[in-house]
Amino acid sequence: MNRRYAIAAAAFAALLLAVTAAKVLHVPVPWAAPTARAVEQRGPLSDGEKATIEIFERVSPSVVQVAAKSAASPLMGEEGQGGGASGTGFVWDRDGHLVTNNHVIANGGEIAVRFASGEVAKVDLVGTAPNYDLAVLRIRSVRQLPPPIALGSSSDLKVGQSAFAIGNPFGLDQSMTSGIISALKRRLPTHAGREIANVIQTDAAINPGNSGGPLLDSAGRLIGVTTAIISPSGSNAGIGFAVPVDVVNRIVPELIRSGRVPTPGIGIVAAGEDVSTRLGVEGVIVVRTAPGSPAERAGIRGVNFSTGAVGDIITAAEGKPVRRLSDLTDALEQAGAGKTVRLTVKRGSDSRDVNVGIVDIDRS
Repeated sequence: MNRRYAIAAAAFAALLLAVTAAKVLHVPVPWAAPTARAVEQRGPLSDGEKATIEIFERVSPSVVQVAAKSAASPLMGEEGQGGGASGTGFVWDRDGHLVTNNHVIANGGEIAVRFASGEVAKVDLVGTAPNYDLAVLRIRSVRQLPPPIALGSSSDLKVGQSAFAIGNPFGLDQSMTSGIISALKRRLPTHAGREIANVIQTDAAINPGNSGGPLLDSAGRLIGVTTAIISPSGSNAGIGFAVPVDVVNRIVPELIRSGRVPTPGIGIVAAGEDVSTRLGVEGVIVVRTAPGSPAERAGIRGVNFSTGAVGDIITAAEGKPVRRLSDLTDALEQAGAGKTVRLTVKRGSDSRDVNVGIVDIDRS
């Protein structure tokens, strides 16, 4: 009897275990649904989204990737890497001229561009302006040239207004970033040793490869050419710079016309800002004048090295204060070589106005 009971109990236990196992195996798993989930319908795009999309779709066909092959290497790499450089450019006019940064193509060699359509075209170098980090290229042939980007103005920009950049960061073509104009009237040194005045600062993400691309306003108009970033890592840190379009619109036609831009000057060597600061001087201290230069002919004097006495200090140009050398160079560039500028010069406790001719110091 006990044996039969034990056998029956064992059989019941086995049956119960089998049923339990079957139930466990057939429990539905919530993350293994047999069919795709239904798509949730979204509402309409916001007006801001629509405006941004419209800017990209309208402008991006006119933005190109610029690849410059180093004369020493057949490879074209990311900007600042390998034997070549990769940057951005954009269509300037219907004659096939493109604008980019000078530092993108500065190493020489063959230059090619890739359009948004994927078409690759060879280009010729028309001219460079290292003092402004600008260069102009001309397309040899292309099936269909995209339209030039509409020009805006940088004279009426406001800190806080929207800004958009389109370019090829790290070689990733047709990338768009957005932000605001963070500051205006920045000073940006160039590799040529001069400063670009009135530079635009933006927090729109700008990375290596964006150089030479367009900075746009909310109407999709060109307001600057992206040129540099400040970053310990070399990647975007929220501080990018662009050459203002008013400068670009003055320099590019000159490059197309003659292949170069004059460097306006009056023939002086100026003391550094650190010297002026130590002496408590607000203005440009003239160290010396070049023999036969317009400054010398106008009677401007440099430092007296025999006595150590400070020479003339330029404090204004055309009535506007000159506090540093970049203020003076900006005034000379605005006037242009071949013109005359009225300078206010302080000597000791006396100030006087003098008219000084402006020359192209690269050819004088």
